[in-house]
Amino acid sequence: MTRTTTAPQARVEALDWAALSTELDAFGHALTPRPVLTAEECRSVAALYDDVHRFRSTIDMERYRFGRGQYRYFDHPLPALVQELRAAFYPRLPLQVVIGLDEPGGDFTGGEFLMTEQRARAQSRGYSTTLLQGHVLVFTTRDRPVRSVRGWSKGPMRHGVSTVRSGRRHTLGLVFHDAE
Repeated sequence: MTRTTTAPQARVEALDWAALSTELDAFGHALTPRPVLTAEECRSVAALYDDVHRFRSTIDMERYRFGRGQYRYFDHPLPALVQELRAAFYPRLPLQVVIGLDEPGGDFTGGEFLMTEQRARAQSRGYSTTLLQGHVLVFTTRDRPVRSVRGWSKGPMRHGVSTVRSGRRHTLGLVFHDAE
């Protein structure tokens, strides 16, 4: 395994954005072929999760019938690494980003990222993605434009996570709707 020594912002800029855009257009989501965070950076972000004072809110997913688990929104100021990643991704896309922080098959089993595309007058199409440590999945959270015989229409997309069968799975979600 090679050690990445460049800053996360440079790693984001070095991604093949044309290929990611093509994949986003075709499927509503795109996975980076290489990690944007090192294993050490992933562990440092995951370690923040248990410090409840760093977060402005915690969402219990079972309460909203989203499944088991929880997610948290960082309070401001954001941790430096999170802010750097947010600033690096924001100019390129208005979508959501999730970064795997743990190693599938080692730290946890199950927990694949799931996307379902509801297609007009056709069967829904499902996608399952194993999110490797440090890799980024860019995805649309609601609708994506889909070309049809009548022009363009909304292609509803839904996302979720399969059941985590063992261990503990951490991810970092970057949302941009409150970006400054």
